[in-house]
Amino acid sequence: MAWLTADEGYEITLDEGRVVARRVGGRQLKTLPKALRDHPEVDRLRRLTEWLDRHAAACVAQVDAWMVSSLPVPTGLVARVWPDEAWRSALRDMAVVGDDPDEVGFLRDVTADGELKVVDLDGETVRLSPRTVTLPHPVLLPDLDDVRDFAAELGITQRVEQIHRATWTRPAAAHPETATEVRDYAGGKFASRFGLAARATSLGHRVSGGYATCKVRDGGRATEASVWIGEPYWDGESETGALGWHDDEGRAVRLNEVGPVAWSEGMRMAAALYAGRTIEEGGDA
Repeated sequence: MAWLTADEGYEITLDEGRVVARRVGGRQLKTLPKALRDHPEVDRLRRLTEWLDRHAAACVAQVDAWMVSSLPVPTGLVARVWPDEAWRSALRDMAVVGDDPDEVGFLRDVTADGELKVVDLDGETVRLSPRTVTLPHPVLLPDLDDVRDFAAELGITQRVEQIHRATWTRPAAAHPETATEVRDYAGGKFASRFGLAARATSLGHRVSGGYATCKVRDGGRATEASVWIGEPYWDGESETGALGWHDDEGRAVRLNEVGPVAWSEGMRMAAALYAGRTIEEGGDA
């Protein structure tokens, strides 16, 4: 970003999200001079920084939503947003598939006309021009362990948790045919319902009534996972309840009908809530 002229013979700019100053044509100062702290241009840059932070967070959230739901994204849209640093940071190095769902590669670059440059699992840089591109949920990736090993060799880092996202696979015939709840992570005690709800929202989940929820589009069907966290206005101790899934009309889904992504994301939410429980100490723990 260019240096902007301020009063008192100073110039200001943004450096890694922080307003910095220098004498005109001089070196950058270690601290912002007192004379500039309430300057309108400094305030404007601070507000710009706040907007950029919100924008970057929104880009990450949108890419995460595409990935969790494995939605096909128009390649033209990816090409349009790629020049934006915040979008590029969120999308770069995501595992993607084009027309062939078995050909996975890591997104490294996108041309203005929508051509994708990806590194495939053979280490080759290839160019793809599909009409849409999918950012698959890791539970859908074949040979996920191999993909993770290859990513480690390449030094891949992702802004959006994808290939190293914790996953759960629904066990075959492990529950009664009519079962609709999982209690693997029930009974996690918290000092207050407020603390449990706060943990849910900090993890990015929605709190609705007495439940923490996450909504997933799995195989074209909307499914919402929910964990009981206690009555909304309860002041006392609370604990996690059972995990269940509902369709878009609010009907309970049998466990053997829950899709792989919905199962994984629901278990991930329940496990993350349970991990924050109060751990008893002492001889009776």
